[in-house]
Formats: sequence, C-alpha cells, structure tokens
Amino acid sequence: MTWDWSAVSDFMPHFWDGLLVTLQILVLGSLVSFGVGLVWALLMRVPSRWVTWPVGVITEFIRNTPLLVQLFFLFYVLPEWNITFSALTTGVVAIGLHYSTYTMQVYRAGIEGVPVGQWEAATALNLPMRRTWTAVILPQAIRRVAPALGNYVISMLKDTPLLMAITVLEMLGEARLFSQQNFQFTEPLTVIGVAFIVISYLASLALRALERRLAH
Repeated sequence: MTWDWSAVSDFMPHFWDGLLVTLQILVLGSLVSFGVGLVWALLMRVPSRWVTWPVGVITEFIRNTPLLVQLFFLFYVLPEWNITFSALTTGVVAIGLHYSTYTMQVYRAGIEGVPVGQWEAATALNLPMRRTWTAVILPQAIRRVAPALGNYVISMLKDTPLLMAITVLEMLGEARLFSQQNFQFTEPLTVIGVAFIVISYLASLALRALERRLAH
C-alpha cells in the first residue's frame, strides 16, 4: 500500500464541504439540546405528577432508544404522516433531542447544587418566581455545569457520522462518497480520522480553559 498525496489534494474540497456541514450540525444540535434540556429540567420541577410523569416517560424513552433508530423514525416515518423535513434539519432535531435528555440531567444537578440559602435570600427579598429563576438560580446552576455540558458537545461531534444514514453528507459521508467514486479509501478516511481527533482535542482544551475560568 502506498500513500497518495494527490488523492488527499483531490479530496480536500469535499472535506471542507463535509466539515462545514458537520459544524452546522454540531452548533445547531447543541443549541437544541441545551435549550430543550433546560425545558425538560424545569418541567421536572413542576409540583404536579401530571407534568413530571409524562416528561419523565418521554425523556427516558428518548435516552434509552438508539439515536440511529430515532433518525430513521424522523426521516422515514414522519413523512407518512405528511410531516417532512430536510435531511439536515432532521439530523439536527434528532441529535438535539437525543442529547437534550442528557443535558437535562446536568441541569438538574446544577439546580439542585445551588445552596438553599440562595432560595431563602430570594424569598426574603420577595422576588417573583420568574426573577428568582432568571437572576439567582439559573445563572449559578449553569455556571456550575457548563464544563459538563461542553463534554456532550464533544459526544455530539462523534455522533455526527450517524447522519450519513439519512443521506447527510457530513465529513464521513463526503469521505465515503469520494472513496466509492475514486476507489481510494485510505487517504480520505485517514484525513477524516485526523480531523475528528484535532477538533475533539481543541474542544477539550477549550473546556479546560472554561473550567479554570469558572473556578476563579
């Protein structure tokens, strides 16, 4: 086996296209997972089993079902009900919802970690409940759990290749298509592997810097 640098050169335009799609999925999926996860966490604190029970069932179902199954369901089953999204939108929604059930648990831990005295101080100041949450509780909770949330971003990055199953051409999808068309597999797949390592490493460095900053 010989390494062909010309194959790498030919693949690079496809790589950049795939990288852009991967980053779109990662950013948008993270926003969905963080936003929906926070909603799940707040709903689980509602003092009514009519709210917490269905939320718990839904989130447990999503968390314990493989992401690939969810992708297939959203992409192939929903159109039978006349609900249709693009492959990229379907992927973003699926990965965001899937990881929202994990970020929900992170938020819950952060909220429960806020000292009781903070709640008592807000009550003593006669703050409205909305103000208590937005100005006192959530800022402290999110600051505590930001590094843990960042770890799920890295996990989402590693799961983006699954979207290839619903025709999304992210990095691995572009590499597979190029390889099949040119019968050169080693170079494009190696480039993709290195890219995932580099992106994950840079994200880890960013998380460590964030942890140090929040610790002070």
